[in-house]
Amino acid sequence: MCHHLDLSFLDKPEILSFVFYPRKDLFSPGVGSTHFIEVGENIKIGCKFFLKERDFPSFLYFHGNGETVGDYEWVAPLFNQRGINLFVADYRGYGLSNGHPTITALVRDAHPIFAGFKEITKREGCSGKLFLMGRSLGSVPVIELAYHYQDEIKGLLVESGGADILLQLFTLFGLEVEESIRIKLAEASNKVKIRSIHTPTLIIHAEFDTILPLQEGKALYENSGAKDKEIFIIPRADHNNLWQVGGDRYYKKIEAFAKTH
Repeated sequence: MCHHLDLSFLDKPEILSFVFYPRKDLFSPGVGSTHFIEVGENIKIGCKFFLKERDFPSFLYFHGNGETVGDYEWVAPLFNQRGINLFVADYRGYGLSNGHPTITALVRDAHPIFAGFKEITKREGCSGKLFLMGRSLGSVPVIELAYHYQDEIKGLLVESGGADILLQLFTLFGLEVEESIRIKLAEASNKVKIRSIHTPTLIIHAEFDTILPLQEGKALYENSGAKDKEIFIIPRADHNNLWQVGGDRYYKKIEAFAKTH
């Protein structure tokens, strides 16, 4: 099965330097609560929980490859205003997290992060439903989790994700990909995993995405195994200005999805 595939063959410096853009930054005190989730020996991932109301639905959110949890300190209140608690997780080497990011860790770390998310929401007395959301590179861990734990969540949201995201990134940066590697990437791709995910699914994508073209979002939608699925395309938007161009329509769509499910 695809979730047992060994992806360590991708953990080479020349590949990782194109996939990850880790940067350290400090979290603002008093904005959300900071948590550290252990994912390996002496490796802890920094997360922030932007809790507004305990009966709101809570989203576990994985961000893009050039972002950090700190970047979401201004975004989270916009989710809170729509009745959503936002729990944002970093990757190894990002923000306050230690370690170094790898493809293998991107997938494997998602599992203890999900466990930590459930534990923290329970400890905080949260009674709302749980959702998974991932943006861009974050679509990899979020679809991995939905593949394994769909019975524990009420919905999956994928924003600016890719059906074959790693292959798309390699192509974007002009990296040569051998046929044997293409086959392995296809077996572990988002589009293969999402075929087995039946929880309600919302795909959000920019019309003119120059990093992960709209066809990638459409392929995710078409391959989704969910009966209750929708693709929401932001007209005239690109990969990195989707929020700004989408504006209120973006948040209304997410709010409606959370309330419906």
